[in-house]
Amino acid sequence: MFSGIVEAMGSVAAIAMEVNGPGCRLTIREPKIASETKIADSVAINGCCLTVVEKGEDTLGFDVGPESLQRTNLGDLQVGSPVNMERALAIGDRLGGHIVSGHIDGTGVLLEKKEEKDWSFYKFGISHAIARQMVEKGSIAIDGVSLTVVESEKDYFTVALIPFTLDVTTLGKMAVGDRVNLETDILAKYVQRLVESRDW
Repeated sequence: MFSGIVEAMGSVAAIAMEVNGPGCRLTIREPKIASETKIADSVAINGCCLTVVEKGEDTLGFDVGPESLQRTNLGDLQVGSPVNMERALAIGDRLGGHIVSGHIDGTGVLLEKKEEKDWSFYKFGISHAIARQMVEKGSIAIDGVSLTVVESEKDYFTVALIPFTLDVTTLGKMAVGDRVNLETDILAKYVQRLVESRDW
Protein backbone atom coordinates (compact mmCIF):
# COMPACT_ATOMS: atom_id res chain seq x y z
CA MET A 1 0.00 0.00 0.00
CA PHE A 2 1.06 3.57 -0.70
CA SER A 3 -0.09 7.07 0.21
CA GLY A 4 0.39 8.96 -3.05
CA ILE A 5 3.13 11.14 -1.56
CA VAL A 6 5.99 10.96 -4.06
CA GLU A 7 9.40 10.47 -2.43
CA ALA A 8 11.58 11.22 -5.43
CA MET A 9 11.73 11.59 -9.16
CA GLY A 10 13.87 8.95 -10.79
CA SER A 11 14.82 8.54 -14.43
CA VAL A 12 14.67 5.58 -16.76
CA ALA A 13 18.21 4.21 -17.13
CA ALA A 14 17.41 1.26 -19.40
CA ILE A 15 14.54 -0.70 -20.96
CA ALA A 16 15.32 -4.25 -22.04
CA MET A 17 12.75 -6.50 -23.67
CA GLU A 18 12.76 -9.94 -22.07
CA VAL A 19 14.16 -12.75 -24.23
CA ASN A 20 11.88 -15.45 -22.79
CA GLY A 21 8.77 -13.41 -22.11
CA PRO A 22 6.43 -10.70 -23.38
CA GLY A 23 7.42 -8.09 -20.77
CA CYS A 24 10.46 -5.93 -20.18
CA ARG A 25 13.08 -5.15 -17.55
CA LEU A 26 12.73 -1.52 -16.52
CA THR A 27 15.77 0.00 -14.81
CA ILE A 28 15.27 3.22 -12.85
CA ARG A 29 18.09 5.44 -11.55
CA GLU A 30 17.54 7.18 -8.21
CA PRO A 31 20.47 6.95 -5.76
CA LYS A 32 18.69 7.59 -2.44
CA ILE A 33 15.83 5.14 -2.93
CA ALA A 34 18.16 2.56 -4.47
CA SER A 35 20.45 2.70 -1.43
CA GLU A 36 17.56 2.16 1.00
CA THR A 37 15.67 -0.53 -0.95
CA LYS A 38 16.26 -4.27 -1.18
CA ILE A 39 15.31 -7.07 -3.56
CA ALA A 40 11.58 -8.01 -3.35
CA ASP A 41 10.54 -4.59 -1.99
CA SER A 42 7.55 -2.87 -3.59
CA VAL A 43 8.00 0.53 -5.23
CA ALA A 44 5.32 2.54 -7.04
CA ILE A 45 6.61 3.78 -10.39
CA ASN A 46 4.22 6.43 -11.75
CA GLY A 47 1.71 4.93 -9.32
CA CYS A 48 2.12 1.35 -10.57
CA CYS A 49 3.24 -1.10 -7.87
CA LEU A 50 6.32 -3.02 -9.04
CA THR A 51 8.67 -5.48 -7.32
CA VAL A 52 12.41 -4.86 -7.14
CA VAL A 53 14.13 -7.77 -8.90
CA GLU A 54 17.56 -6.24 -9.45
CA LYS A 55 19.60 -3.72 -7.51
CA GLY A 56 22.60 -1.65 -8.54
CA GLU A 57 24.57 1.04 -6.76
CA ASP A 58 22.13 3.75 -7.81
CA THR A 59 19.54 1.81 -9.83
CA LEU A 60 16.64 -0.57 -9.32
CA GLY A 61 15.37 -3.11 -11.84
CA PHE A 62 11.73 -4.15 -12.25
CA ASP A 63 10.07 -6.75 -14.47
CA VAL A 64 7.00 -5.22 -16.14
CA GLY A 65 4.46 -7.59 -17.65
CA PRO A 66 2.43 -7.10 -20.84
CA GLU A 67 -0.72 -6.20 -18.89
CA SER A 68 1.05 -3.31 -17.17
CA LEU A 69 2.68 -2.17 -20.41
CA GLN A 70 -0.70 -2.05 -22.17
CA ARG A 71 -2.87 -0.61 -19.40
CA THR A 72 -0.49 2.03 -17.98
CA ASN A 73 1.88 4.66 -19.32
CA LEU A 74 4.91 2.52 -18.44
CA GLY A 75 4.89 1.31 -22.04
CA ASP A 76 5.31 4.94 -23.17
CA LEU A 77 8.55 5.44 -21.21
CA GLN A 78 11.89 5.96 -22.94
CA VAL A 79 15.44 6.08 -21.61
CA GLY A 80 15.76 9.38 -19.76
CA SER A 81 12.02 9.70 -18.99
CA PRO A 82 11.35 11.01 -15.47
CA VAL A 83 9.18 8.86 -13.17
CA ASN A 84 7.54 9.35 -9.79
CA MET A 85 8.72 6.94 -7.09
CA GLU A 86 7.23 5.96 -3.73
CA ARG A 87 8.20 3.03 -1.53
CA ALA A 88 5.49 0.99 0.18
CA LEU A 89 4.18 2.32 3.50
CA ALA A 90 5.54 0.92 6.73
CA ILE A 91 3.21 0.25 9.66
CA GLY A 92 3.08 3.42 11.74
CA ASP A 93 3.83 5.80 8.84
CA ARG A 94 1.73 8.94 8.53
CA LEU A 95 -0.84 8.70 5.74
CA GLY A 96 -0.30 12.11 4.20
CA GLY A 97 -2.25 11.49 0.99
CA HIS A 98 -4.90 8.75 0.74
CA ILE A 99 -4.92 4.96 0.55
CA VAL A 100 -3.35 3.97 -2.79
CA SER A 101 -2.97 0.32 -3.79
CA GLY A 102 -0.64 0.78 -6.75
CA HIS A 103 -3.11 -1.00 -9.06
CA ILE A 104 -3.83 1.26 -12.01
CA ASP A 105 -7.49 1.49 -13.10
CA GLY A 106 -6.82 3.13 -16.44
CA THR A 107 -5.21 6.10 -18.09
CA GLY A 108 -6.20 9.67 -18.82
CA VAL A 109 -4.92 12.31 -21.25
CA LEU A 110 -3.97 15.87 -20.34
CA LEU A 111 -6.36 18.06 -22.33
CA GLU A 112 -5.59 21.49 -20.95
CA LYS A 113 -3.17 23.35 -18.67
CA LYS A 114 -4.16 26.69 -17.22
CA GLU A 115 -1.55 28.69 -15.32
CA GLU A 116 -2.49 31.14 -12.58
CA LYS A 117 0.72 32.64 -11.22
CA ASP A 118 2.61 29.74 -9.62
CA TRP A 119 -0.38 27.40 -9.59
CA SER A 120 -1.61 25.18 -12.43
CA PHE A 121 -5.03 23.76 -13.21
CA TYR A 122 -5.02 20.56 -15.27
CA LYS A 123 -7.93 19.04 -17.18
CA PHE A 124 -7.74 15.31 -18.00
CA GLY A 125 -9.88 13.38 -20.46
CA ILE A 126 -11.10 10.03 -19.13
CA SER A 127 -13.35 7.09 -19.98
CA HIS A 128 -16.84 6.73 -18.51
CA ALA A 129 -15.59 3.67 -16.58
CA ILE A 130 -13.10 5.86 -14.70
CA ALA A 131 -15.59 8.74 -14.32
CA ARG A 132 -18.08 6.45 -12.53
CA GLN A 133 -15.57 6.03 -9.71
CA MET A 134 -14.84 9.74 -9.24
CA VAL A 135 -16.54 12.55 -7.36
CA GLU A 136 -15.83 16.22 -6.72
CA LYS A 137 -13.60 16.68 -3.66
CA GLY A 138 -12.75 12.98 -3.83
CA SER A 139 -9.25 11.53 -4.08
CA ILE A 140 -7.42 10.50 -7.25
CA ALA A 141 -3.87 9.26 -7.80
CA ILE A 142 -2.34 10.66 -10.99
CA ASP A 143 0.95 8.95 -11.88
CA GLY A 144 1.10 8.02 -8.21
CA VAL A 145 0.46 11.55 -6.90
CA SER A 146 -2.40 11.89 -4.42
CA LEU A 147 -4.64 14.79 -5.46
CA THR A 148 -8.12 16.16 -4.82
CA VAL A 149 -10.63 16.26 -7.67
CA VAL A 150 -11.95 19.77 -8.40
CA GLU A 151 -14.47 19.08 -11.19
CA SER A 152 -15.79 15.61 -11.99
CA GLU A 153 -17.70 15.13 -15.25
CA LYS A 154 -18.58 12.10 -17.38
CA ASP A 155 -15.57 12.48 -19.67
CA TYR A 156 -13.11 14.70 -17.83
CA PHE A 157 -11.94 15.90 -14.43
CA THR A 158 -9.76 18.73 -13.18
CA VAL A 159 -7.21 19.18 -10.40
CA ALA A 160 -5.33 22.16 -8.96
CA LEU A 161 -1.58 21.77 -8.50
CA ILE A 162 0.42 23.76 -5.98
CA PRO A 163 3.97 24.91 -6.84
CA PHE A 164 5.56 22.26 -4.59
CA THR A 165 3.82 19.40 -6.41
CA LEU A 166 4.79 20.86 -9.78
CA ASP A 167 8.43 21.05 -8.66
CA VAL A 168 8.90 17.63 -7.04
CA THR A 169 6.83 15.35 -9.32
CA THR A 170 6.64 14.64 -13.04
CA LEU A 171 3.34 16.52 -13.27
CA GLY A 172 5.18 19.81 -13.62
CA LYS A 173 6.90 18.53 -16.77
CA MET A 174 3.72 17.37 -18.51
CA ALA A 175 2.54 18.62 -21.87
CA VAL A 176 -0.95 18.57 -23.38
CA GLY A 177 -1.50 15.15 -24.94
CA ASP A 178 0.58 13.25 -22.37
CA ARG A 179 -0.96 10.09 -20.93
CA VAL A 180 -1.13 9.50 -17.16
CA ASN A 181 -1.86 6.53 -14.91
CA LEU A 182 -5.02 6.84 -12.81
CA GLU A 183 -6.07 5.03 -9.67
CA THR A 184 -9.46 5.95 -8.29
CA ASP A 185 -10.43 5.82 -4.62
CA ILE A 186 -10.54 2.18 -3.49
CA LEU A 187 -13.87 2.71 -1.70
CA ALA A 188 -15.51 3.81 -4.97
CA LYS A 189 -14.73 0.44 -6.55
CA TYR A 190 -16.50 -1.49 -3.79
CA VAL A 191 -19.54 0.80 -3.83
CA GLN A 192 -19.82 0.43 -7.61
CA ARG A 193 -19.59 -3.36 -7.34
CA LEU A 194 -22.23 -3.42 -4.61
CA VAL A 195 -24.64 -1.39 -6.74
CA GLU A 196 -23.99 -3.54 -9.82
CA SER A 197 -24.52 -6.79 -7.88
CA ARG A 198 -28.10 -5.86 -6.98
CA ASP A 199 -29.19 -7.02 -10.45
CA TRP A 200 -27.47 -10.41 -10.19
